[in-house]
Amino acid sequence: MKRLICLAALAISTAAAAADAKYELDASFTSVEPKVIAWRRDIHEHPELSNREFRTAKLVADHLKKLGFDDVKTGVAHTGVVGTLVGGKPGPVVALRADMDALPVAEQTGLPFASKAKGEYNGEEVSVMHACGHDMHVAMLMGAAEVLAEHRDILAGTVKFIFQPAEEGAPLGEEGGAEMMVAEGVLDGPNPPAAILGLHVWPGAPGTLYYRSGSFMAAADSLYITLEGEQTHGSSPWRGADPIYLAGQIMVALQGIPGRFLDITKGPAVITIGSIHGGVRGNIIPDKVEMVGTIRTFDAGEREVLLTRLRSTVDGLANAAGITATVAIEGSTPVTGNDPVLLQAMMPTLQWAAGADKVLDHPLITGAEDFSFYQARIPGLFLMLGTNEPGVAAADSPSNHSPLFSPNEDALMTGVRTLVGFAMDYSSASTR
Repeated sequence: MKRLICLAALAISTAAAAADAKYELDASFTSVEPKVIAWRRDIHEHPELSNREFRTAKLVADHLKKLGFDDVKTGVAHTGVVGTLVGGKPGPVVALRADMDALPVAEQTGLPFASKAKGEYNGEEVSVMHACGHDMHVAMLMGAAEVLAEHRDILAGTVKFIFQPAEEGAPLGEEGGAEMMVAEGVLDGPNPPAAILGLHVWPGAPGTLYYRSGSFMAAADSLYITLEGEQTHGSSPWRGADPIYLAGQIMVALQGIPGRFLDITKGPAVITIGSIHGGVRGNIIPDKVEMVGTIRTFDAGEREVLLTRLRSTVDGLANAAGITATVAIEGSTPVTGNDPVLLQAMMPTLQWAAGADKVLDHPLITGAEDFSFYQARIPGLFLMLGTNEPGVAAADSPSNHSPLFSPNEDALMTGVRTLVGFAMDYSSASTR
């Protein structure tokens, strides 16, 4: 009951805040929009891979310093930037996050500011592209920083701006991303953030905010299976132990785990093997095969059931084949979602930012996001921002990670408004 009363009070306070101070910002939003578009295009044309976001980090840090931020830290988790803006009124600390890294993708959009950048990915030269919209994320948070800095006198509380590297995953042999940011203390200090907001551009109606209460994006585990058999001539398989044959059996068997051993009422699960390496000739059975895959789940208990069943399935098949199997689960990312209490309290702000008819519930997403490492420490919201062209259905638009991914810049200011509104309304609500 006490939680419900607090929730109601917070929602009322949030609605009141949305009805006053934010309406003084319209001129600032109009003024910053061309800058946000220019920043986005500049970052898009000069993308950088995970843990290598040197130019982007400098652009961000210089911007925050120019705005007179109270503190700007660089080099966090390799290339991360964390800026602190103290408002003119007392209040709690909130955090806003944007990710900065691009992907090893060769751009095919044909945009006048398309990337021609090259980089090194796991020892190979690759083309680099902002194929997941992180250029949009950085530009929107830079825009929010400018608006909030201009109006810091009416801001109640403190806002911590987190520009994070390596959301797409650190290079082999390196650490990075949100987990490293948290380990290096971005959520610590005498006055740690009480809540955090993140946005991600997504195929959908332009300027629409998509949410889901509770679990939203999947937990992700990287799967590595090594099979060590006995090499022999392909014409005489009985003289050895064939790990390629076993790999095929394992692939089929793993697909039965979600459908036959998990409680699907608690959420879907996916096991995918995306890479198999073994052998050099068609007439030689190799002695080793390496399989790499991904696992996606939405329920912590069912994830444990899946992992246990996966290990026993691989071990059982390997024992029957006379082959040694090693299973490794690494790079685990928890479920990303929306704190139900925080989501309900901030709903008036989201509707102010996008329009009451453009804040919509969304199905589960089997993609993963390391934003969940922040949410493991503090309540958070993670929202999808629709960036399709008008009239284009989500299914008909190039998806994130596509070389044709080209989000609609008309949605940028909805993102800026959402970030600004969250910072202003959460703080104001907490002081009433």
